Amino acid sequence: MEAVSTAAEKTMTSRMSDPVELIPELKELSGWLFRATGNRSVPRTTIGLVHLRAGQIVGNTYLTVLHSGNLRKAGESEERIVAVASWRDAPYFTDAERAALALVEAVLQPSAHGERVSDELYAEVSRHYDAKALATLTVAIGQVNFFIPLALIGKPLPGMSPAEQWT
Repeated sequence: MEAVSTAAEKTMTSRMSDPVELIPELKELSGWLFRATGNRSVPRTTIGLVHLRAGQIVGNTYLTVLHSGNLRKAGESEERIVAVASWRDAPYFTDAERAALALVEAVLQPSAHGERVSDELYAEVSRHYDAKALATLTVAIGQVNFFIPLALIGKPLPGMSPAEQWT
């Protein structure tokens, strides 16, 4: 699905200068995080679903469009991508994916009942992921959380490459 754009939108830029130009180490850090989560202990699709859900939770269109597009490029169905927002009652996800989605929600959403990641949730996630995979999933949640402030504060434009939009 193509982004609807006008001539005015094509001249729009994000609110910040390119953070990689300002802090070149970000490129290397981003690469290391991607490599760390790409150790194949957690399917890349699951990580993509977690990243998409994080973008939805924080209400950031850039992250939501980015991670939806990445999942499409990886061959995910529209049904699964669209249903991430309502994964609890959607029939498209495995039990392991559901556990990962519950974990990212617990980490990102405040809990009225105290601790965000309950022992019960941890036990459920541990049923589906061994120690390395659980550590990888944890880093994947941290990975998207690392970029959330850049997306919320810098407000990059959805569907545009960084080179086209940073001020």
